[in-house]
Amino acid sequence: MKNVKKSRKSNYSRVLPQVVPTPSRYRNPIGKYMVKRNANCTNCGLCAKLCPHGVHLRYENYTQPTRPLDHKCIGPKCAAYDYYCVKNCPQQALSVGLNPILETIGDYRWTAEMIIAHWYMAETGNLPYIDLEYSLGYSGGGFDKMRFKIPDPNDYLNIPDEEIDTSILLNKRDDGRPKRTISHPCYGGGMSFGSTSLPVLVGRARAAAKLDSFTCTGEGGYPDAFVPYRNNIITQVATGLFGVREETIMYAPIVEFKYAQGAKPGLGGHLLGDKVTPEVAKLRETVVGNSLFSPFPFHSVYSVEDHKKHLDWIKEINTQALVSVKVSTPSDADMVAVGSYYAGANIVHFDGSYGGTGAAPDIAKKNIAMPIEYAIPKVHRFLVAEGVRDDICLIASGGIRNAMDVAKAIAMGADGVVIGTADLVALECVRCANCESGRGCARSIASTDKELGYQISEEYTEQRLVNMYSAWRKQWCEILRSYGLRSIKDLVGRSDLLVNMDYLDEEERQKYQPTPQKKLVI
Repeated sequence: MKNVKKSRKSNYSRVLPQVVPTPSRYRNPIGKYMVKRNANCTNCGLCAKLCPHGVHLRYENYTQPTRPLDHKCIGPKCAAYDYYCVKNCPQQALSVGLNPILETIGDYRWTAEMIIAHWYMAETGNLPYIDLEYSLGYSGGGFDKMRFKIPDPNDYLNIPDEEIDTSILLNKRDDGRPKRTISHPCYGGGMSFGSTSLPVLVGRARAAAKLDSFTCTGEGGYPDAFVPYRNNIITQVATGLFGVREETIMYAPIVEFKYAQGAKPGLGGHLLGDKVTPEVAKLRETVVGNSLFSPFPFHSVYSVEDHKKHLDWIKEINTQALVSVKVSTPSDADMVAVGSYYAGANIVHFDGSYGGTGAAPDIAKKNIAMPIEYAIPKVHRFLVAEGVRDDICLIASGGIRNAMDVAKAIAMGADGVVIGTADLVALECVRCANCESGRGCARSIASTDKELGYQISEEYTEQRLVNMYSAWRKQWCEILRSYGLRSIKDLVGRSDLLVNMDYLDEEERQKYQPTPQKKLVI
């Protein structure tokens, strides 16, 4: 029995963005289950009348049966209900089973069920009602081995989502610069013009404006289409200095120095010639069809003093901008963090392995950088010991896939996270890992080809992302309620709320195994 506690008014007064159903761009969306109808069907319409999920359609004066919308089907568990179509069909024309296409999409980290669940969230703004496991993958480590402890029912806060604060502060320093906050504990990671289609990038910026958040340009420069949304766009200064101009630095509320990327530390960035179109070449001031490689590292930075000069340069150009430092996760990540603090950074952004798109080489992603779940507590504890944790915003990224991963990262010590791949999955990415090719993306998301890249609209991108983050917020609110917390800021560093499955005995481990009907794994 949940304990009802008296709620007090929260200071969280932001207006949440409107969720608008945004269906798939494809005629036959992929679902977990497949509904088959054989030739015995007489189109009597009984299944359409009975199904509460809208799987079966029936149109008046249309004599042929229509294809079921099986991505809405809840599967064999429907047999427990009186409206089960297979049982009620007078002609025995229907059957339901797992969709075999699930075997062809996803991987151990981004499973097919997790991908499909995110499509549903991006379409509806709600958590799936179908039995999909969308908080855990099959990687056998990292966030997939972590669980939130089973909460004490007496701690539960019976308050609505509107009274729960999910905002985070990005500038904790008293440096005279704006105290910028964002409504959700995550913002969009760097995707450069050239790596992803322009409508996707502009759509991300529009979503950031609606969500009162930010998205990052990546190292590809600042297209003119970004200018209307400049208040919500982070400008990135990377080692190649592609497209870096004083004008665009002046636009930026936040400037991010990218010293390294977690998916390929020590290698720098690379954009293959197939994606260097005339538009990309013009913005990056290079040659069409020529592969572009960013050096590693900044050859002007070899000490904290050099690092400080970089930050001071930006602060002189734009006196209102916050400065973020993006680095990978070396073994001395804690020293890097404190060095960035003393250099004057507002945000220290650690990017762990498994970040990046399919363009990052697997040999780097899987073998070089420290996984982010090791780096976060290491850096958090060191900054606490140094007495500066309350003065710096610690942001994490690199393989953070879903709302539960975000919450786990915060409980380990991060203030918030940066999201990249999940944004693309919301746009119906199937994780085929052909991101480096100009025409190779199966869903045209990462394409620079004019014909393919413009199959996605800015409006579609914007609303799908707003919907997905609205669904994520519902999970965060439920987690916070479960532990008697009113703000996501109260979750920072609460590693005492986490358990690792490797350190539990078999009986305890069984308590944390997900069940098919479970909407939220706590």
